[in-house]
Amino acid sequence: MRHGIVLFTSDRGITPAAAAQAAEENGFHTFYVPEHTHIPVRRHAAHPGTGDETLPDDRYTRTLDPWVALASAVTVTSTIRLATAVALPVESDPITLAKTVASLDHLSGGRVTVGAGFGWNTDELADHNVPADRRRTVLREYVEAMRALWTQEQASYAGEFVSFGPSWAWPKPVQAHVPLLIGAGGGPKTLAWIAAHADGWMTTPTERDILPKVAALRAAWADAGRAGRPEVCVLAAARPSAEDVAAWEEAGVTEIMWGLPDRPAGEVVAFLSRHAARLGL
Repeated sequence: MRHGIVLFTSDRGITPAAAAQAAEENGFHTFYVPEHTHIPVRRHAAHPGTGDETLPDDRYTRTLDPWVALASAVTVTSTIRLATAVALPVESDPITLAKTVASLDHLSGGRVTVGAGFGWNTDELADHNVPADRRRTVLREYVEAMRALWTQEQASYAGEFVSFGPSWAWPKPVQAHVPLLIGAGGGPKTLAWIAAHADGWMTTPTERDILPKVAALRAAWADAGRAGRPEVCVLAAARPSAEDVAAWEEAGVTEIMWGLPDRPAGEVVAFLSRHAARLGL
């Protein structure tokens, strides 16, 4: 089972490049960053953690652009995977985003993983003209359109929310298939969406009953006729016990994601070193 690092980026503390470099030097497999384009002051959407319009952390209003953050890490790393946890693709233009992801994969030598969410903050989505009740459909079309641009010499797509005629778009990603993981609550609807359209699941910070949900995902995967097994990345909201970790690995969890604070670089690098030693990396 692999171990990844999530930096909830902000305009304070350690930079993404420094954090990614230290994570790689300490043996972590993946470096993740989040996305929020903005947070509307007046909102109706409840945060999944607080249950109302309040936010658990002011970093939601201060996050860096994820693709700029990951690009800054490209030249100071060589092996660690560069990922989002999670990005909100439907808040960008799909043709432009496909170019951004392909460019990052090209420059990093094929190290990009797209972790995407449907978007809990429906007020944020509304400012991007994304209907809350159609956001799963919008994301599906974005994914299909981007994959066409990544893999076809003359790409085109015709959908309800995305449509473009035959087009050229280079660079293509180095990877033949850019992995897509979905970060969302593990209900039946989400697990079925993953089995149909994605490569794996990222748990939410408030996720409960992980083991039966992993089993349900694998069943949905088999029902969809998918080969192999889905990726499962567990976001460790609190320090799990050794028994939890062993049970996750036995159930098929492929990576544990550990969070970093936006503290000064020296504090974060020291934490990474201690944590890697605890994990035996």
